[in-house]
Amino acid sequence: MTPPVRRPERLAELVYQAGYGPGEALVLGVRQGGAPPVFLARGRTATGEPLSAGTVVYTASLSKQLTAACAALLVRQGRLDTASTLAEWMPELPAWAGDITVNHLLHHTSGLPEGVDFDELHRAGLDRTTDAVVRGLAGADHLDGPPGARFRYSNAGYVCLALVVARAAGRPLPDVAREQVFRPLGMADTRYWSGPAAHPPGAAPTDAGYPAALSLGDGGVWSTARDLLRWNAALAHDELGVSALLHTPGRLDDGTPLAYAWGIDVLTHSGRRVHRHGGLWAGVSTQLVRVVDPPADVVVLVLDDDEERLARLTGSLVEELG
Repeated sequence: MTPPVRRPERLAELVYQAGYGPGEALVLGVRQGGAPPVFLARGRTATGEPLSAGTVVYTASLSKQLTAACAALLVRQGRLDTASTLAEWMPELPAWAGDITVNHLLHHTSGLPEGVDFDELHRAGLDRTTDAVVRGLAGADHLDGPPGARFRYSNAGYVCLALVVARAAGRPLPDVAREQVFRPLGMADTRYWSGPAAHPPGAAPTDAGYPAALSLGDGGVWSTARDLLRWNAALAHDELGVSALLHTPGRLDDGTPLAYAWGIDVLTHSGRRVHRHGGLWAGVSTQLVRVVDPPADVVVLVLDDDEERLARLTGSLVEELG
């Protein structure tokens, strides 16, 4: 009989089947129903520290759902209207910002250009920061397409969303997240990080040649496998009072439904509702999945950027938790 996935030896078998060798650095966690989470960690960080469920890792685009959650809290508090325009919050942008709404930013339908090219910044020895992205957008004389007309994943859109949140709240996004999300939920090892160092003290570095981006909103969150499963539990039990909003799929302006909600993909897998998002950067790849019914959670943090293996491992974990 196949060992249940909630046992570490079964997790190790699935890691091997996905193509990971015994020395490759990763940490994963699973939770089924109300059972305690089970973690498997192996390998070491670039600084030689053994990985564990408490290792702080750059989450890359997985950060987007946390940025969206901060926006949702402000909506619930009556401090942010998703129908308001980007121009209202960021008057430093060109006139096209008047055609983009906060809803467009949330659901990747803004038509925004990316503003800056990471490779160009890297060649120039510069960091990708929020200021760099905004300067790039301020110099753009047109959008890549009409807002609301199509889904096009946009990191720049979430950088702008982070600034909208900060301006609506009247304080920086990291403070909003710490006070309204991380501290209330007991996510003590999770934070937004904008430098100046490449990573927070004690965190696992990304690829030395490509330090993590310092922009906030599209990325910026550093967290642990343990904290991310805690975040999933908070969403499952609606501890912040915004879960329904976060899981409401977006639509194009013509009413066409999308599979993307508020920083979260809302999908169906083998007849089951699945909420997921991942992240990718040089030297790190992440996935966080919540199966709605029957409830199950998966988090995978790998210190490499092989998307194919990560997808294979995450998929096998979700299948077995069914």
